[in-house]
Amino acid sequence: MSGISAVRLFKTHTLPSCIPSRSNSQARGQICALLRNELKSIKEAGTWKSEYFIKSPQGVKISVEPNREVLNFCANNYLGLSSHPAVVKAAQVAIENYGAGLSSVRFICGTQVIHKELENKIAKFHDREDAILYPSCFDANAALFEVVLSNEDAVFSDELNHASIIDGIRLCRAKKIRYSHRHMKDLEEKLISTDARIKLIATDGVFSMDGNVAPLPEILNLARKYNAITFVDDCHATGFFGKSGRGTEEFFEMLGAVDIINSTLGKAVGGASGGYTTGPKEVIELLRQRGRPYLFSNALPPPVVAAGIKALDIIQNDKSFVTNIQKNTKMFRLMMTKLGFTIAGENHPICPVMLGDARLANTFASEMLEEGIYVIGFSYPVVPKNKARIRVQISAAHSEDDIHCAVNAFSKIGKKLNVIP
Repeated sequence: MSGISAVRLFKTHTLPSCIPSRSNSQARGQICALLRNELKSIKEAGTWKSEYFIKSPQGVKISVEPNREVLNFCANNYLGLSSHPAVVKAAQVAIENYGAGLSSVRFICGTQVIHKELENKIAKFHDREDAILYPSCFDANAALFEVVLSNEDAVFSDELNHASIIDGIRLCRAKKIRYSHRHMKDLEEKLISTDARIKLIATDGVFSMDGNVAPLPEILNLARKYNAITFVDDCHATGFFGKSGRGTEEFFEMLGAVDIINSTLGKAVGGASGGYTTGPKEVIELLRQRGRPYLFSNALPPPVVAAGIKALDIIQNDKSFVTNIQKNTKMFRLMMTKLGFTIAGENHPICPVMLGDARLANTFASEMLEEGIYVIGFSYPVVPKNKARIRVQISAAHSEDDIHCAVNAFSKIGKKLNVIP
């Protein structure tokens, strides 16, 4: 066949008649109708989650559409490092030196020297043997349990653990036992009644919706008593919780006591993205060999890695960040409690203002935005039904004037909506 004939044949070839037309899919119409009904029910329940469009870097003050500057009290930017000049500069230098990304997974051609530098720095920060990076802590939680546990093992999980821990546990073949939230008697009874080769107790260090802290000393005592290993997700503690920001362990003055820690670079430590596991070298080496999110996800982009390195340096070299967030947290909680608001949690920068009703929480948040304070209402399924709240998050970068401004707005709207006298 000549080249011209071949081209002509290719151009005139039509798709087989068995391939359905895009505009004639009955199944697609059915699923879309079902989903429209589901979306309608979410709106009618008052739990619809809107997204505001931010036109500025993350910070204490942000610009939201349509051109309005507001005080931000709902970001995980605990230390204000997301747009810190030194962190931004480190990311810029990294993109110039190493490129935007690796276009590959780590074990093929996706590991750069800065990846190992950050892993070493993380391990040293937590006083552990080694660490492994992931695109997010969600990925770290997705990898861990499937790799470490088998069908001969058992995992004991706090009922209010983060969704990523729950999903990670679902992927493994171990027995799955849920204990009542921070209820050590219930945990002990389940440790006693469960036979397993390995028993692993899994908990958040700080529970992100409530701002309360896992009873780590009691958990560690039970682990020793019943020969269990311990796992803590410390995403809402790393970098700022404890005397020098080393998390829940340090908060209880028990550095080095937990067996395995997962955490994030996407909150206090730079605020971009990225997660990690740190612990015994055998655990980390096995995760490199078998952790699916590690083996099948592109390497963390160089700018994100460099931002994490710089953020850890700042946290370790400048103690004022940790001091400021502790001071700001105490101030906000005290002022709000005096006004009559119910604030959940335990002296943590996560300060849930409990309202109960989902519609009220959303209305309250909208009214706060009109006052120039950016907060978000949380309702089911993010939190249990009838426990809707506004989750305020304090930052080291907030000034005293910022705190007063937010509290004054809460007072005004709280009285308007009959939440406080």
